[in-house]
Amino acid sequence: MSTKIKDLLQTLADGVEGFTNAAKSVKDPHLKMLFEGFAAERQEMADELTVFADADSNDEKPTVAGTLHRGWINLKGALTSGDDHAILAECERGEDHAVEMFRKAVAESVSAEAASTIDSIATRILAVHNQVKELRDAAKVS
Repeated sequence: MSTKIKDLLQTLADGVEGFTNAAKSVKDPHLKMLFEGFAAERQEMADELTVFADADSNDEKPTVAGTLHRGWINLKGALTSGDDHAILAECERGEDHAVEMFRKAVAESVSAEAASTIDSIATRILAVHNQVKELRDAAKVS
């Protein structure tokens, strides 16, 4: 598997786990459902990208940075008693990382088909990032 595809798959796995943990930490049932949906969507993205990976390398394990980020969400959730704004802010931070990873990957040399898939995923991640940011801003006002 190319290192770039592996890194992207790990970023998506981080997103699955990050959104799953965020869903467990928030109080708002709407946010819980939304985060669960984002986690499922990240898994779908990983499935799309996996077709470009070597068959012998299915190790989509979360990265150390992603694990630390999820731990921070859990810690922040525990310290703030599940403060939805704080959790949204951390999710946005995780999305910043994902957007950056996929933007860089679009510029790298991969097959045209892989580049198209990466670009499509990058666009969807950016849309989720923007939605999380809007929710974070709205939660701060509340």
